[in-house]
Amino acid sequence: VQLQASGGGLVQAGGSLRLSCAASGIIFGITRQGWYRQAPGKQRELVASITGAGNIVYADSVKDRFTISRDNAKNTVYLQMSSLRSEDTATYYCNVRRTYDLVDFWGRGTQVTVSS
Repeated sequence: VQLQASGGGLVQAGGSLRLSCAASGIIFGITRQGWYRQAPGKQRELVASITGAGNIVYADSVKDRFTISRDNAKNTVYLQMSSLRSEDTATYYCNVRRTYDLVDFWGRGTQVTVSS
């Protein structure tokens, strides 16, 4: 299983970015996809997740600002981030979890830096 994340970068506060994560070697339909982030000195936290049934969970801190979506045909999950704040600065990690055995796969992180 390989996860290729892209889309990070430097953006001013209030701006937007879209992260993408393309997966290979796994069937999206039997997985949950998620985005996590880790800021320096902090624990990794769940930002958003989406299941095969379309159930979506957001961290309270990103509700109404971030949108997770997936394209099963492309085996790709997206995170649209809007109204970015300095506290959103972190390394963002793509995660795919096989739902039948809960095994996690991680992509390399992509850095998001929001300047105030």
